Amino acid sequence: MDLKSLNSKLSNRIAELEKKLSDGSGNLAKDSQELANLKQKKQTIDHVSHLQNKITENETITDPELKELVKIENEKLETELKETQKSVMLLLFSDPMDERNAIVEIHAGTGGDEAGLFAEDLMRMYLRYAELKNLKTQVLDMKKTSLGGIKEAEILISGPSAYGILKFESGVHRVQRIPTTEKKGRVQTSAAGVVVLPEAEVVDMTIKPEDLRIDVYRSSGPGGQSVNTTDSAVRITHLPTNTVVTCQDEKSQLKNKEKAMKILRSRLLALELAKKAAEDQKERKSMVQTLDRSEKIRTYNFPQNRMTDHRINFTSHNLDKILAGELDELTSALREAEIQNKLEELDTRI
Repeated sequence: MDLKSLNSKLSNRIAELEKKLSDGSGNLAKDSQELANLKQKKQTIDHVSHLQNKITENETITDPELKELVKIENEKLETELKETQKSVMLLLFSDPMDERNAIVEIHAGTGGDEAGLFAEDLMRMYLRYAELKNLKTQVLDMKKTSLGGIKEAEILISGPSAYGILKFESGVHRVQRIPTTEKKGRVQTSAAGVVVLPEAEVVDMTIKPEDLRIDVYRSSGPGGQSVNTTDSAVRITHLPTNTVVTCQDEKSQLKNKEKAMKILRSRLLALELAKKAAEDQKERKSMVQTLDRSEKIRTYNFPQNRMTDHRINFTSHNLDKILAGELDELTSALREAEIQNKLEELDTRI
């Protein structure tokens, strides 16, 4: 790891961004975010250099009376140096997408009407969590069921590190509870799928007009009844990837098209990122298409007021609070697990 060369590159890029921000030639929000990220990296690298220099300086001390003190101090410095080097590596290998807004897609899975009601519970949980974190929310599209649940919904959650916070929610969520429609008091198992995408920016990719098929039709609600007398609903198909997005929430065809394009860009960005990372190639396919109860990341058990995340063996007996949006303990545990995995991989490189 050539820190000197890396520091030089960071300094040059920081100077370039500061110039763009001062003369107004760049993108204020995007450039400011990148600048803050680069300054954090540079500060950590500078601390590594400071520690290395201090250790080298101590090693030049030859006074026998100070030998033991120097040894003790250098041992402490070496420990701090190793931890700081790990921090540098984590910063360098961090996912730049983590800083983006998030599009959360929720799909009712197996379990009939109960799955739709559970999907609505999940949507409400994410909206409440965003509110507690001072993140902005916008329902891009939502298709209701006849019992008041949702077949699927797309929500935009905007704010600092929204995607980095919520990305661990992707997967199949299983619920165990007595449905309101169950007369014999039997516990039923249902599932809903969640896909979290980083919001794509227009500059991320070029979508050719000829690659799109845009259909318009009348919006309809549960049971097929018309909820709009004009052709305001929009269906956009990206022909090269056969990616289909529909939006009907707005009465304006133009607004529905704008929302659909926002979702489409993010889905295409996710596909593009998956192609670049071999380990992620199957991730979106499994999250979107597999909503079977057996392939789960988390279980919500209502009779026992328990939630279990099976990826990290995390269990909470405060299910009611979790569904009310109090997810910090869980998201922190998931983030710590990710960091620990990265640190274990980095131990062999340092």
